[in-house]
Amino acid sequence: MPGIVIVGAQWGDEGKGKLVDLLAERSDVVVRFQGGNNAGHTIVHGDTKYAFHLVPSGILYPGTTCIIGNGVVVDPEVLLGELAQLATQGVDSSGLRISPNAHVIMPYHKLLDVAGETRLGKNQIGTTKRGIGPCYADKALRLGIRIQDLLDASILKKKIAAAMEPKARSLRPWERDEILDLQTMTEAYLAFGHKLEPHIADTAALVWDALDAGGHVLFEGAQAALLDIDHGTYPFVTSSNPVSGSAAVGSGAGPKDLDEIWGVVKAYCTRVGAGPFPTELDGPLADGLREKGGERGTTTGRDRRIGWLDLVALKYAARLCTLDQLCITKLDVLSGQKTIKVATRYRTADGAELERFPFHQTVLHHATPEYDELPGWDEDITDVRRMEDLPQAAQDYLAYVEEKSGVPIGMVGVGPAQDQVIWTDAGRASEAAKSVDLS
Repeated sequence: MPGIVIVGAQWGDEGKGKLVDLLAERSDVVVRFQGGNNAGHTIVHGDTKYAFHLVPSGILYPGTTCIIGNGVVVDPEVLLGELAQLATQGVDSSGLRISPNAHVIMPYHKLLDVAGETRLGKNQIGTTKRGIGPCYADKALRLGIRIQDLLDASILKKKIAAAMEPKARSLRPWERDEILDLQTMTEAYLAFGHKLEPHIADTAALVWDALDAGGHVLFEGAQAALLDIDHGTYPFVTSSNPVSGSAAVGSGAGPKDLDEIWGVVKAYCTRVGAGPFPTELDGPLADGLREKGGERGTTTGRDRRIGWLDLVALKYAARLCTLDQLCITKLDVLSGQKTIKVATRYRTADGAELERFPFHQTVLHHATPEYDELPGWDEDITDVRRMEDLPQAAQDYLAYVEEKSGVPIGMVGVGPAQDQVIWTDAGRASEAAKSVDLS
């Protein structure tokens, strides 16, 4: 022990990678437990920026074993490209391990994803069109191709044929496309399997061994609680479960192995893709925050939608994930705002007041946020490293969020670099911080 889970507590893109990076250096194992290359983390070390899509952020530390768990869907071509890019940056990826039970994104998954979004027209969900949803659908239908299948020439071709047969009508527009030729696809994916074979291992056993030996295991989530396929803003969600409980399912760990759960949340809100976003802003204020915060997707490059912090949604995510600590990122982006708003309740279309996140999608789509207003600050806080050195208004803002959310703040981000963080007393006392050099 311990097992530390890092999850997003908004709609994704909160800066989870930075927290994982901070904790990974002295962790024994880092496990990515769900999602696919529809996710992205950006890590800044000195003058070097690293972009991760499938590889866990802990790969930057040679002594850390990094695992792509069984709950992840893997595009082998993307993964090999990511490993090649990391090699050009001097990163040794030999410590990466991949679960043989992780499912594989196939070319037909990507074609079906694009076709599905095109068919929806103005009602598009806003997927990344990388085949994530169709791959998870095949997993549920028991038509999936798993990483271990890429090592078995005798069975791979049969499994691909079986998976494509019920999709024949949907794939008809591409029936002459060489990318869907059965033999070509089989040979290509066997080649991927050969290249990935040194990384394939019994990853659940690696997690168990580390936990049983008293090591630090870090469970790295992608996306966020409000994009959870069961508990998020369905259908405008991802195709997996980014809530903390999924860390056990997606890695092979047991529920009691999850000792501490951290939720990462920006000092304001963002969202990529379609779907309800009660506190969304537009105009010059949104444009200014987007530019200052660099709010463009690591994976998609799309501009993120911008809004004020939503405490109704945050308290919902905190309960879903039973958060022990909050990490507030990008507090520096709010510098220069004369007034900062925080949504504390919703008003429904018929005038009812809601303090809990509504279960009915129609209600959420038409909910209007009601705000508390707090004073802002003008000071540049990017060099601050102690809570008491923040402007009083910034301290008051954090204290307000902590009180209203009911979750202690363990860490505050004041810039993109690894060292631009402030640890609070609550954070220093946590199990997670015991793996960090706080000197």
